[in-house]
Amino acid sequence: MANAQGSLPEKLGIKTTAMTDVVSDPVVAASMDYTVGPADILGIDILEPDQISTRAAVSPDGTITAPFIGQVLVAGLTANQIRETIEKRLADGYLKFPSVMVSLLESHSRKFFVYGAVQRPGAYDLPEKVTVLRAISMAGGFTKFGSSSRVKVLRARTEGAGYETIKIKISDVMDGDAQADLAINNGDIIVISEGVF
Repeated sequence: MANAQGSLPEKLGIKTTAMTDVVSDPVVAASMDYTVGPADILGIDILEPDQISTRAAVSPDGTITAPFIGQVLVAGLTANQIRETIEKRLADGYLKFPSVMVSLLESHSRKFFVYGAVQRPGAYDLPEKVTVLRAISMAGGFTKFGSSSRVKVLRARTEGAGYETIKIKISDVMDGDAQADLAINNGDIIVISEGVF
């Protein structure tokens, strides 16, 4: 989103586009407020005056290399903020009235973890809008000993050390209660315990 003053192309009546919901396989949807981090893959398209397209991986120091201008710090920025930054730097002596599109192609900077009685425990990339049920599915589902009534999410406390424990009733989710299917946050740990037989 452009600032209150608008970017140079907007001031001159040139329409610019920011596409923040481009997806790739596996489906990775980016919301308008997704902030980019290391290992994410971005698509950078300079649409005008000449068309140039490139894929850029965010390096561990939070930068990408963009055509003409070199390194750009992008960690912590949205796709729209990155677009504005690149357009501003390109307009500063490189191109007249550049039009740029930035898209998130792959999200790898956010992770969640699934442990316990699932087929494939471990760390997983966190695309947007993953719920507990989807996270368990990504981990291959329950083992034959996994209990759908013994699922919890450990979420880092916002203040102080430790985790908040959130119990999940998968049976309620399976009965259609969308409110029971908690959205997963970056760093969440899903623990599935074995049932008592």
